[in-house]
Amino acid sequence: MVFNTSIRYADDELRIDEVDIESIVREVGTPAYIYSLPRIRENFQRLRSAFAPLNARLHFSVKANGNLDVLRALSDAGAGFDCVSGGEIYRALRAGAAAEAIVFAGVGKTRAELAYAITNGVGWINAENIGELDHIDDIAAERGAKPVLVALRLNPEVTAGAHPYMATGHGAAKFGLTAEVVRDVLSNGARYPNIDFAGLHMHIGSQLSEASATLSALEKLLALAIDYPQIRAINVGGGLPVAYRFGEKVAPPDRLASELARRLDGYDVLLEPGRAIVADAGLLVAKVLYLKRQAGHNFAIVDASMAEMIRPALYGAHHEIAPLRRTEGETVSTQVVGPVCESADVLGRDRQLPPLEPGDKVALLTAGAYGMTMASNYNARRRPAEVIVDGDRWWVSRRRETFEDLLKFER
Repeated sequence: MVFNTSIRYADDELRIDEVDIESIVREVGTPAYIYSLPRIRENFQRLRSAFAPLNARLHFSVKANGNLDVLRALSDAGAGFDCVSGGEIYRALRAGAAAEAIVFAGVGKTRAELAYAITNGVGWINAENIGELDHIDDIAAERGAKPVLVALRLNPEVTAGAHPYMATGHGAAKFGLTAEVVRDVLSNGARYPNIDFAGLHMHIGSQLSEASATLSALEKLLALAIDYPQIRAINVGGGLPVAYRFGEKVAPPDRLASELARRLDGYDVLLEPGRAIVADAGLLVAKVLYLKRQAGHNFAIVDASMAEMIRPALYGAHHEIAPLRRTEGETVSTQVVGPVCESADVLGRDRQLPPLEPGDKVALLTAGAYGMTMASNYNARRRPAEVIVDGDRWWVSRRRETFEDLLKFER
């Protein structure tokens, strides 16, 4: 069975590129995140090719996966970066990104974060608040910086996204500015002599299964842009979907690209994909600790939990679960659960898996996005190792935390 070009069974052993996953976890232990750099590069090139007709600049969304080796590989491949905190800017710079290739977004940037971004010369700031503009203008004046490139984020009042928590473009969301506010700012740009209002930005949500909501929002954004010739760049945001279930189909990106190309001629175009580049390049490996049958259910209690992978508990998200060793024969409906003291700590419900034994390993697939970046130390759990695979080579990119790490910031 082949899940994608990098993750597949060979001789009934689950492999990532040319490496047997069991051989990795024998050395690094479980739980562990493992990422394929070849798959990440392939996904990035696929998107870059799809959006080539727009000559679009792709800024990888660091919130999806902030691993330094992942960021280095994407920077080397020509990606820019979409950052939503000063910490993400710092990570991108440490990974070798050029400051001008960084877009700084986010609804609640602090003055200190804005000062850090401007001092380091980030390429763009996506602004979402009037008070934020005052900070940007003041900081640029204080530092004698050249006018800061700013894209105003429009809230287009369009509902989209696979889950309410992922929908960011509707009127009740905290994100963006109303069309009325955007028009007021662009019509009175002289209030901010140290800002170059050269762009408009939108991002309406994640896992956007069809282009209609994106295009509807874009029409509203372009209706604003046409009245302001200073707008040279349009940032369409991210939201490209990935398939989390076996057999699930998602629209190819070139379909959206062709629709955007018809509408965005004459503009510089920026995109902010994240999950579409890294999600299916990563997996989370866990070990079965215990089995029990209770109230008619078969439970496999594993050593990964909602602390390492919160998406199922937070969003009801689905991740396929595959044993590291494939066997023929019967399957058993299994509840794959973690050890955290919460009933929400369920990684997979009613999964058809071969009969498992304590010590067996399973992998949560499509775990390269919003896994480790959302991991926590809840229940004083140590965050897992992150492993990078590149062809037939692999290495520990981030070691597993120790008990001492849990206390190192305390008295």
